[in-house]
Amino acid sequence: MAEIKSVTLKVGLEIHVELATRSKMWTRTPNPACPEFDDADPNTLIDPVVLALPGALPVANKAAIEMSMLVGLALGCEIAEFTKWDRKSYYYPDLPKGYQISQYDLPVCFDGAVDLPLADDPDDGQTKRIGIIRAHLEEDAGKLLHEAPGGERIDFSIVDLNRAGAPLLEIVTAPDFDSSDEVVRFARLLRNVCRFLGVSEGVMQKGHMRFEPNINTIIELDDGRLIKTPIVEIKNLNSFRAVQGAIDYEFNEQPKRWLEDGREMGPGAKSTRGWDDVKGCTVMQREKEDAHDYRYFPDPDLLPVTIGRDWVERVRSTLPELPHLRRKRFMNDYGLSPKDAAALTDERDVCYFYEETIDATHTMGVERERAAKQAANMILQYGARRANEQGVLASELGIHPRQIAGIIQLREEDTIGSSSADELFGLLCETDDEPLAVAEKHNLVQVSDTGQLEDWVDQVIADPANAKVVEDVRGGKMAAIGRLVGGVMKLSGGAADAKAVQKMLRDKLS
Repeated sequence: MAEIKSVTLKVGLEIHVELATRSKMWTRTPNPACPEFDDADPNTLIDPVVLALPGALPVANKAAIEMSMLVGLALGCEIAEFTKWDRKSYYYPDLPKGYQISQYDLPVCFDGAVDLPLADDPDDGQTKRIGIIRAHLEEDAGKLLHEAPGGERIDFSIVDLNRAGAPLLEIVTAPDFDSSDEVVRFARLLRNVCRFLGVSEGVMQKGHMRFEPNINTIIELDDGRLIKTPIVEIKNLNSFRAVQGAIDYEFNEQPKRWLEDGREMGPGAKSTRGWDDVKGCTVMQREKEDAHDYRYFPDPDLLPVTIGRDWVERVRSTLPELPHLRRKRFMNDYGLSPKDAAALTDERDVCYFYEETIDATHTMGVERERAAKQAANMILQYGARRANEQGVLASELGIHPRQIAGIIQLREEDTIGSSSADELFGLLCETDDEPLAVAEKHNLVQVSDTGQLEDWVDQVIADPANAKVVEDVRGGKMAAIGRLVGGVMKLSGGAADAKAVQKMLRDKLS
C-alpha cells in the first residue's frame, strides 16, 4: 500500500456578519445586533413578520442593503445591478417560517479580492490575494438557550427568537488559505474592517461575527497519486482561538480518517462538525446538505432589487480609509513601529481619537510627524494603562484630544516634566479645564528660574553625602550625574526643569 508523502491544507472561509441596523431585515422590529437593543430579554424583539404569522409580509431594509454594498466595496467586490431574494428551505426549532430568506444565484456582492498582509511590517511586502466569491444578504435564525436568563440551570431549552430576522451578511472566500495563521490574520482584518465601516460592533461573544471554515487536505502518496479528503465545515466559531484550533485539529485528523475509511471528496461527502473548546477537538454533527437539498426558489413576497451606478457611487463616497491602510500610513508617514501602529488601528474609536489628537497638536504649532509620535506615546502609555485598569477604551477615559495636545505642547515647551505629564493626563480625565491651568493648580509646572535652580544645585553639590558622586563627575564619569539630578528633583519636589538642572550641574562641575 502506498504511503503518505506529504499533506497540504486547503481552507475556504464563510463569515456571517450581523449588521448593526436599528431594525431587522424584513420588519421595523428592533435588531439585537444594534447596541441599543443587545441586552433585550428573550422573545421581546418579535412581531408577526418575525413569527411568520399568516398574512405577515416582509419588506426589505434599505440600510442593510447599503451596509452590504459598503462591505462589498471594501473587499473589492462587484456590486450587482440586479439582485433578488430566495427561500432556502430547512427545518430548525428557531426558524419560525421553516425557511430562510437568503440569496442564491444573484448575490448583492461578488467577485472580490483582498491582498492580505502576511507580515506585521507592511514594508515587508508579503501579501497573499484572497478571493471573495460572494457576499450575500440574508436573515439570521433565532437561537436555543440551554440555561435561563441570568445563568440559572434548566432541564430544557428555550427558543429565543430575538435574533430571528436580523440582517446577516454571509461572506464566502475562495479556498485560498493554506494555514490556520492566514485564516486568523484574515478574520482579524475583516472584523476590523467591519467595525471601521460601522456595519457591525464585531463583538464575537455576542454572535456579531461567526466564522465557519471549510477544511480539507490534499494528500500526496509516494506513488504520485493525489487524494483530496472530504470537506469538513466547522460551524459557528466565535473566537480566533477556536478558528485556529479547529483548523489545526482537522489538518492533523483528516489524513488519519482517510487511512481508516478511504473516503475522498465528492458529491454528498461534505460533513458539518462542531468545535469542542474544552476537549480541543471537532465533533460530528451531520452530513452536509448540497445546494439542491435546500430547494431554493425566488421568494414571491419580495421584489428584486435594481442597484443603479449612482447608488453604488453614493455608497462608495462614504467608504472610509480602511484600518490596514491606516496602519501602513501611520508607519510610513509618522515612523510608528508595527506594534504601535497595530495598537492604534485595532479599535475604531481609539484610531479616530488618535487622529483628532494629531490634528489638535499640529494646530498648536507642533510639526505633524512629531505630533503623531507624541500623541501615540501618550495614548499608548498614559492612556492604555488607565484604560486597562478601568476596563474601557483609551478614547473613553474622559480626556479630550485637545487636552492631550495641550499636554504635548507643555512638554515641548519644557513647562512640565515627563512624570508630571503622566499625572496631568490622569487629572484631565476628570475635568474639561485647560492643561496649563490644571498643571499650575497642582504645582506640576517646572521651575526654570535660574536663581532658584542654582540654589538647589549648590545644596546638592555641597551635601557631604554626594561628595563621592561629585568627584566622579569632576573626574569625567558623567554617567554619575544622574544621581545629582535626582537629588535636585527630590529637593524641588519634582518641580525643577531636569534638563536645565543637568546642564547647570555639567557647567559647575566641569
